[in-house]
Amino acid sequence: MHAERPITSSIDKTRELQRELYLAAKRSRNRRFHALYDRIFRPDILWRAWEEVRRKGGSVGVDGVTIEAVEREGVEQFLYQIGQDLKAGTYRPQAVKRVYIPKSDGRQRPLGIPAIRDRVIQQACKIVIEPVFEANFQDNSYGFRPRRSAWQAVKVVKEALVRGWWVVDADIQSYFDTIDHDMLVSLVERRISDRRVLKLLRQWLKAGVLEEGEWSASELGSPQGGVVSPLLANIYLHVLDMYWAERYAHLGKLVRYADDIVIICRTQREAQEALQKVKQIMTRLKLTLHPTKTRIVDMGQEGFDFLGFHFHKMKTKKTHKLMPYIWPGQKAMKAVRRKIHEITMRITLSNPLEEVIRYLNMIIRGWRNYFRIGNSTTKFQELDLYVRQRLRQWVRTQKGSRAQWNECGFELLIAHSGLEYFYRSGICDSRP
Repeated sequence: MHAERPITSSIDKTRELQRELYLAAKRSRNRRFHALYDRIFRPDILWRAWEEVRRKGGSVGVDGVTIEAVEREGVEQFLYQIGQDLKAGTYRPQAVKRVYIPKSDGRQRPLGIPAIRDRVIQQACKIVIEPVFEANFQDNSYGFRPRRSAWQAVKVVKEALVRGWWVVDADIQSYFDTIDHDMLVSLVERRISDRRVLKLLRQWLKAGVLEEGEWSASELGSPQGGVVSPLLANIYLHVLDMYWAERYAHLGKLVRYADDIVIICRTQREAQEALQKVKQIMTRLKLTLHPTKTRIVDMGQEGFDFLGFHFHKMKTKKTHKLMPYIWPGQKAMKAVRRKIHEITMRITLSNPLEEVIRYLNMIIRGWRNYFRIGNSTTKFQELDLYVRQRLRQWVRTQKGSRAQWNECGFELLIAHSGLEYFYRSGICDSRP
């Protein structure tokens, strides 16, 4: 027997379930939901979970099973077996595979990659339980939430800076690696009393990590890379949001994107008090603010980075008043330059120019679309110049000596290459 692929009306039923759960949780802030587990292995929920996991792609887990392999062997049977294991209570997650991705400062960020089977079940669980918590989440939280984005957070911060002159730029030290499991589960239990759902969450938290063939237990943290991890991280820091909204909102505007936190205050005294309150809340959550990265910023003298943007107050051309402006920060500029450099390295000389341009355009298009809401003209022009310099060097190396390949020939080649530009699209605001 197989799990049948749902038709559109069945997929609509999953969204209808989410709406019902959200409204029920919204009506009663203290209601605890006790009958959610059976909905996780509903065939339509599992199909939607599979489609979302397949669309996102990603690396394979410890079992080496790929999305293509699941499709080759049969998705229907794959989901049917998942449903049977969940129904019988025999499901056990595998350890997550530890991989590392480079950070802009040269260090490496650890990621935990669950197996595809575990990702599908985590996604199904997320579909069911997320609406319950969304009903409680505060408006100041923007990371990894439905219909919310980094853009929204950036715009709110910029608007608050019109009147705010002091900023608490808070950095939680190793946040995803130091989340306390018992406290996290207790926070989930405030809204969910279904023991089987709670058991699932504990299993994922305790699944352990496999790195270079060595298994190690996971006593703290929720590995970045897991499907359900961003939701659990938001549940944990909802304590901060709740305390701030109920007790400390008078000190300043708190904006949070996952574990990136800024508080925009009017005075230095309010900023200092706000920082102390955040430290107290972090202590309750068994978390620590980074001693050197957490700071109070005087916007009359300097700026700060948030979600890739640099925020700074500068005089306007017309009124000469200090107003907030934003543009790509140094880390963001360094990261995109590194990507451009990698695409135009010597090792790509055997590739056709059209392929190099295609990869460059992907980088340019995505980066430009994100930063276009800023005052990014100068930074965009710098990157356009850098792309052309790298391409000029690449073409000369591939085609031969400089005498054989002059500037006119380069310009003609680029004009017909389909290369896009950061600035020439004319979609970014001007710098003051």
